[in-house]
Amino acid sequence: MSSASTAPHTTERARVSARIGGIAESATLAVDSKAKALKAAGRPVIGFGAGEPDFPTPAHIVAAAQAACADPRNHRYTPAAGLPELKEAIVAKTARDSGYQIAANQVIVTNGGKQAVYQTFATLLDPGDEVLLPAPYWTTYPEAIALAGATATVVTTDDTSGYLPSVADLEAARTERTKALLWCSPSNPTGAVAPPELVAEIGRWAVENNIWVITDEIYEHLVYDGVQHVSMPVAVPELADRCVVVNGVAKTYAMTGWRVGWMVGPTDVIKAASNLQSHLCSNVANVSQRAALEAVSGPLDAVAEMRAAFDRRRRTIVELLSAIPGVNCPTPHGAFYVYPSVRELLGKELRGQRPATSVELAALILEHAEVAAVPGEAFGTPGYLRLSYALGDDDLRTGVERMGALLAEMR
Repeated sequence: MSSASTAPHTTERARVSARIGGIAESATLAVDSKAKALKAAGRPVIGFGAGEPDFPTPAHIVAAAQAACADPRNHRYTPAAGLPELKEAIVAKTARDSGYQIAANQVIVTNGGKQAVYQTFATLLDPGDEVLLPAPYWTTYPEAIALAGATATVVTTDDTSGYLPSVADLEAARTERTKALLWCSPSNPTGAVAPPELVAEIGRWAVENNIWVITDEIYEHLVYDGVQHVSMPVAVPELADRCVVVNGVAKTYAMTGWRVGWMVGPTDVIKAASNLQSHLCSNVANVSQRAALEAVSGPLDAVAEMRAAFDRRRRTIVELLSAIPGVNCPTPHGAFYVYPSVRELLGKELRGQRPATSVELAALILEHAEVAAVPGEAFGTPGYLRLSYALGDDDLRTGVERMGALLAEMR
């Protein structure tokens, strides 16, 4: 009797790792992409999705990049942690803009602020660690925390508290596993700016509880109404040894596409992050670094002009949104976003549908008003919409008026 041969049994493995497969696409970029696709198809969509200044990069910065292209020094590898002259310029810029005194070996230059955020969490966190994450939060924070194997502990705020957590809120969420707090002021997505006394109070609380603070200061120059941005390690100097500041040129200098950010922190953390970056991507593109050097070393005149335009648009969009029944739009004091509550509108009838979530409402607004906004679910707080006012004045007014006309139909 012959025996049949049997092929060895194999278990088919997932094609994508669980770690990467669990990452959600950036909601803000997804909304912006959909708006651009509809516009390319001929629909007059106005996009309030992406947080991107509509101004060109200032001419003197572009000229520095053009010159850098022709310089053979920039055609080769450079130190993974950044051009030494750019790191020194970031030291000077940090002292000038926030009063924080640092040294060049406390700086690493990254491919944009997103890499700075990712790299900071990857350097500091281990599986089982917890990070306090005030919500509404920028969409990338929880994904970067998860990639490090840690857990985000969401601390929810709302429009009644000005979207700012208190020390009591943070303390209530703290556990023995809490290693870090993510702090973003001025805030994306809400535009909230923490007052100096709250910054100092939270910084002292972090020191008392041996908690790291990762503070995202990329909107530091975009503040209005006489409000002051305060860097937490300046307000609480004893925090500096357990604090990483992330920043970049994208928002301040209208350089989102140039991809230059940085981390500032204790030397051992920066050295470890540099080791990671040496394997991850080596140096940031030298031409972009040369452009960033010109940006941070130069005057802030162009920044002041952009801020004046943003301020004008901020006041316009708050006025227009506040006139829409059922929309509650707090006045933001920083960045270039508004974060109105639309909870009163949910469940009401609109063109044969009753949107139960801000995701469904945003979809109806895109379909019927041809206006793209990002739903609050993307930022951890359903019932809200985020609109960026970093777009032209005419488009801003037209877009919100279209949105208002549609929402006025809700019954």
